[in-house]
Amino acid sequence: MVDNEKAVVPERTAEAHPLEPFLPEGARLLMLGSFPPARSRWSMEFYYPNFQNDMWRVMGLVFYGDRERFVLPGSRRFDREAIETFCRERGIALSDTAAEVIRARGNAADKFLEVVRPFDLTGMLERLPLCRAVAVTGQKAAETLAAVAGCEPPAVGHFSEFRCGERLLRFYRMPSTSRAYPKPLEEKAAVYRQMLLETGILS
Repeated sequence: MVDNEKAVVPERTAEAHPLEPFLPEGARLLMLGSFPPARSRWSMEFYYPNFQNDMWRVMGLVFYGDRERFVLPGSRRFDREAIETFCRERGIALSDTAAEVIRARGNAADKFLEVVRPFDLTGMLERLPLCRAVAVTGQKAAETLAAVAGCEPPAVGHFSEFRCGERLLRFYRMPSTSRAYPKPLEEKAAVYRQMLLETGILS
């Protein structure tokens, strides 16, 4: 006997980005991820909140030689206040390339994220008049920025250029700081260090 009833397909719910873009006055570099993980994995209310993501360890290592610089002592949490102060002082803006997504597996893995609505690149750059470089932190972010900017993404660790209005910007493609990306922390930090030197954020 053949069951002619249609299988029930789970509802695919779109999820809006939970954070406002962090766009400090005078920022010269805009760093873009893909989309935050589920809130159950957050250690703070800010970008790269998952304690298993090494973005803030990379920054601590590059700028201070201390991978634990932005970790709250005795905890498994990042220090949001210290991170925000650092980004403001260094001229680093933060956001993501997706404004709305569907999570196919309930996590933030690139291969299971469907971008429903990309971010507003032009609007964001209008609020960052001194910005001359955009760095994406992973494969999905690179693909989304390339589609929005109408250009090809560069190879990991390199940059290409694109125009947004009258402005010419560098498009850096950085290695993901997720631990799922198989590269030692020190090697990732070396790639970020080079980009930060080239953009003048690190001197």
